Amino acid sequence: MTSRQIFSVSDLNRCIKQVLEQDVRLQDIWVRGEISNFVHHTSGHMYFTLKDSQSRVKVVMFAGYNRFLRFLPKDGTKVIVRGSISAYERDGAYQFYAKEMQPDGIGSLYLAFEQLKAKLAGEGLFAAERKRPLPAFPRRVGVVTSPTGAAIRDICTTIRRRYPQAEIVLSPAVVQGTEAPASIVAAIRIMNSQPDIDVLIVGRGGGSIEELWAFNEEQVARAIAASSIPVISAVGHETDVTIADFVADVRAATPTAAAELAVPHYLEWLERVKQLDTRMSRALHGRLASERKRLEGLAQSYAMRRPQRRVEEAQQRLDEVSLRLGQAVKHLMKGRRDRYNQLSDRVRRYRLTDVVERQKKAIGLSRARLDELMKQRLVKSRMSFASSVAQLDALSPLKVMQRGFSLVYASGQLVKSVEQFAPGEELMLRLKDGSATARVEQIYREEKRDGTEKDGPRG
Repeated sequence: MTSRQIFSVSDLNRCIKQVLEQDVRLQDIWVRGEISNFVHHTSGHMYFTLKDSQSRVKVVMFAGYNRFLRFLPKDGTKVIVRGSISAYERDGAYQFYAKEMQPDGIGSLYLAFEQLKAKLAGEGLFAAERKRPLPAFPRRVGVVTSPTGAAIRDICTTIRRRYPQAEIVLSPAVVQGTEAPASIVAAIRIMNSQPDIDVLIVGRGGGSIEELWAFNEEQVARAIAASSIPVISAVGHETDVTIADFVADVRAATPTAAAELAVPHYLEWLERVKQLDTRMSRALHGRLASERKRLEGLAQSYAMRRPQRRVEEAQQRLDEVSLRLGQAVKHLMKGRRDRYNQLSDRVRRYRLTDVVERQKKAIGLSRARLDELMKQRLVKSRMSFASSVAQLDALSPLKVMQRGFSLVYASGQLVKSVEQFAPGEELMLRLKDGSATARVEQIYREEKRDGTEKDGPRG
């Protein structure tokens, strides 16, 4: 009997994995498809399915590779993925391990540009209210660019020609390649740590979109937004637009234009100062002529020709006012004195003790009247009470009993009719001075009004 090799499930999956990984054709391939079931795990790894109209394959892209992506994958995105085929031993399923990925049908750089632009715009980094005005007369102009490029030469030439008073401070940076974003961010931070930098130019000369891409990186955009110094972006040529242009306080079409925006032209200001000097000189001469004419008019006036007379007239008016004031004060004092005398007479005539005596007498009369009324009311009430008592006494059963009447009770109830008891029954008699019991021997009924007897005797 021939021996058979029996694999465990783990051995089988491991063998399949080795077969797939030993096939050189499957270790570095490009696959085109559409993303579905996309999951970006908290670990940073990406898991999704790549599909076409007929088939699908599972794909994993570890964080060490996907951090270099220039766009954010999502369901429905058509992509071209580079990687290798292997098997996942635990599930016994093969999957594609991606190392690179780019959009299919649209440039990855353009897609990354649009996604970052939308993200930063949503955070408000492009808002107009964030933009700061540039200083009119900067003393120190900071520049972040390559020290060997044409941009720095254009900027320096333009500033020295237009405004030689300004000092140019260069913070050199790599502006192209993979090291460029970090270098630009570091240069911007160095500039913000320098004292008295009034305005900052960040940029470089023209180039392809790949060469200008450092200024489309998120870290560069956030460094510009966080700058405490107003920033002018100067990237490429007129048609070149980068994320840095949207975030900066002012966008310049070229580095030369940025220098022109950063500083004024001293010749223009000299001409403006000359014009202001001419206008001020004319205004001053006109004001002097006007004041001279007014002074001459004052010198020819009556007051200036005879100033002593003006003083004498003023003294005369002062004497008149003093006299009228004295008379007014006397008149006022006389009126107050007369008023005081009138009040004094009224007070003397109006003696308080007399008023008190009159009030006392009135109170005494009122009290006497009140006492008399109370006595009358009391007598009347007593008489009414005595009358009521007499009536009650006359109606009292005891008064009737004193005249020989008595009350009869049968079974505890007052007897009003012979129908309430029967022969042989015991009755209780209530008299005026006591009570007694009696037994019924016989009952007699009263005659009717017509003379007939209602019943005969019972018992």
